[in-house]
Amino acid sequence: MTTPFNLKIITPSGVFFDGQTKNVIIRTTVGDKGILAKHEPYVAALPIGTIRVLNDNRAYKPAAVSAGTVQVDNSGDTVILVQSCEWREPTSVEEWEARPRDKDWSLDDGIIDLERAKEAEQKAEACISDKNASDVQKDIAAFKLKRALNRLGN
Repeated sequence: MTTPFNLKIITPSGVFFDGQTKNVIIRTTVGDKGILAKHEPYVAALPIGTIRVLNDNRAYKPAAVSAGTVQVDNSGDTVILVQSCEWREPTSVEEWEARPRDKDWSLDDGIIDLERAKEAEQKAEACISDKNASDVQKDIAAFKLKRALNRLGN
C-alpha cells in the first residue's frame, strides 16, 4: 500500500491545494515525473501543462497549470509553485463520482472557466494572424494561446 505525503500547490493568489495524496504526476521541462512518498529531494521547472493528483478514490484529478517549479524536500513534502492552477471539470459520471468529497466542485474552487478559455484562444489566434501586430505581441499571443489550449484540454 502506498503511503500518503503532503502536497501543496501555491499560486500568486495563494494556496490552491494543501493536503495529502499518494501520488502526483507532473510534466517537467524534461518529461513526466511521478512523485510518491519518500521521494528523493528534487527540483524541476514546469512548463504549461497538466498535473494529476491521486485522490482518496484512487482516481487522478487533473489540473491545468502555467509555468512554475516543483520541489520535493528532505522530508518528502512536495511544493508546486505555479503562475496559475485550475482543476479540470469532471467530464463523465465516473469522474464526478471519483471527485474528492472534502470539497464541492464549483467555479469558485478553481474549476476552469471554459468560456473564458475559449475566448482567450480566439483572441490569441486573432493577434497571431494580425499583420499589424508586432513580433512581441505575437510572442505574447502565442504564450496565451498555449495556456488557453492547455486549459481547454487540447
